[in-house]
Amino acid sequence: MNAVGITRALWRYRGFVLATVAREFQLRYRGSTLGFLWNLIQPIGTVFIFTVVFAQIMQARLAGVNDVYGYGVYLCAGMFVWGMFAEIVQRGLNMFIDFGNMLKKASFPRSSVPLIIVLSALLNFAITFGIFVAFLLIIGRFPGMVAFAALPVIAIFLMLAVGLAVLLGTLNVFLRDIGQAVVIALQFWFWLTPIVYPEKALPEFAHEWLKLNPAAPLISAMHDIFVDAKVPDWSTLMLPVICAVVALVLAALAFRAYSGELVDEL
Repeated sequence: MNAVGITRALWRYRGFVLATVAREFQLRYRGSTLGFLWNLIQPIGTVFIFTVVFAQIMQARLAGVNDVYGYGVYLCAGMFVWGMFAEIVQRGLNMFIDFGNMLKKASFPRSSVPLIIVLSALLNFAITFGIFVAFLLIIGRFPGMVAFAALPVIAIFLMLAVGLAVLLGTLNVFLRDIGQAVVIALQFWFWLTPIVYPEKALPEFAHEWLKLNPAAPLISAMHDIFVDAKVPDWSTLMLPVICAVVALVLAALAFRAYSGELVDEL
């Protein structure tokens, strides 16, 4: 099926996709007293820990940033967008396996499974990042119109995540070791990316290796926007764009080649 056919199929089953996303959202807190409020409490708690515990109690500071909330904003700007990326990739690894029974019993396009995963992750990210933005407004650190520069950065990160999720999720159906390896690789990837530490803290030789990390310039761009209130250098995002496009192309090829065998293998 070509891209046009996939798009038409997804549009035709949009009700099923949205209903499944809503059901996943509701099931997450079924049986809990506070229900939906946990979606607000968790990110609020995260922002509180990052800004109060790290900035106030541990007196964490960034070079050149005198604001007491500077390091907390630095952490939030990187951690939340990485969380979206990691959630899509990790859930994508087992998405066809998790939806195996539905794929066997119900008739719906297999391409809707990645869309469900992505929309669920985006919903969580929207809530979390919305609280982060609200916090910036409260403390007077919102960067103004510069904040809109985050949209293309997040879009590139999303493209990379979707490409890896579909590619690895498809291959993981046939070779389950991939899922275990990727979880470990994501942990290394996180700590090799300047999310919790400033890039300037790395030794000189590490800066050369950092140029090979497609996530690094994306995280740095988020820091530029929300910590320094400046538009990032778009030329530094060429590597992430190339990696995202390659990942999407490989994902499309893998999905097209093996989608017919997915149900049999499950």
